[in-house]
Amino acid sequence: MRKSRFTEAQIIGMIKEQEAGMATAEVCRRHGLSPATFYKFKAKYGGMDVSDAQRLRALEDENGKLKRLLGKP
Repeated sequence: MRKSRFTEAQIIGMIKEQEAGMATAEVCRRHGLSPATFYKFKAKYGGMDVSDAQRLRALEDENGKLKRLLGKP
């Protein structure tokens, strides 16, 4: 899977900007991403804090290691 050019903290910051009242198109233009990508990020990281996102990343990494250990795709 391709690595995002944005960190979890940056993504959560973009979502908070939009929730604070800035237009979605303006947030996308400022950060150089498409509205579709923004909404994909919002679906995954919406309502999270940075610590929650880091915990999510750690769990995803651990699940990946366990799947490789068991040999399941």
